[in-house]
Amino acid sequence: MKIAVIPARGGSKRIPRKNIRPFCGKPIVAYSIGAARESGLFDEIVVSTDDEEIATVARQFGATTPFVRPKEISDDFTGTNAVVKHAVTWFTERGNEISHACCIYATAPLIQSRYLRESHDTLTSSDAAFAFSVASYAFPVQRAVRITTSGRVDPLYPEHRLTRSQDLEPAYHDAGQFYWGTAAAFLENVPLFSEQSIGIVLPRMYVQDIDTLEDWEQAEYMFRAISRS
Repeated sequence: MKIAVIPARGGSKRIPRKNIRPFCGKPIVAYSIGAARESGLFDEIVVSTDDEEIATVARQFGATTPFVRPKEISDDFTGTNAVVKHAVTWFTERGNEISHACCIYATAPLIQSRYLRESHDTLTSSDAAFAFSVASYAFPVQRAVRITTSGRVDPLYPEHRLTRSQDLEPAYHDAGQFYWGTAAAFLENVPLFSEQSIGIVLPRMYVQDIDTLEDWEQAEYMFRAISRS
């Protein structure tokens, strides 16, 4: 059995009611549910929430909400792996044999089902614990600078001050969309950011972290541009 787990607690602070806030005509969580359904990979698509309004919206768009997320994993400090682990444990205790789980963020409206399938195929044909979405930085990280207390610029990597950009090693960051993993990896708390994981590279046009209202507006611009193409 393979499950998608979409964490969507009710207590978002920076953008209130973030997980069901309207995004280009639909509650934002609907896009994650839709991509999971379109992928055809999952026996069950679960929204893990402590909030009845979110649960109602999730069911309207085709997800299930078989449990209420416990209070102890619904605070500001709980990571997504703990949420997936809880869901895998819940199903396992009820006689379901889970082979793989995929954590899909509720606020990933640019997610594409083809990358869910690609990451699934990559993971299941390997001996890795996880496969998750990454994207390249738009500018070489080796050229990063800090601003000192006096307001002056100080290179973080002075050894690359004169290195040509085309000679610098590409760097990637977590794209914040999905994390495929074996059930055992989630249950055993295997570290996600390690050599046990495979990075699935997404085009930057599909990647926008949403933590602020400015991020939200940027994501809507990107979504509309992609929809017109």
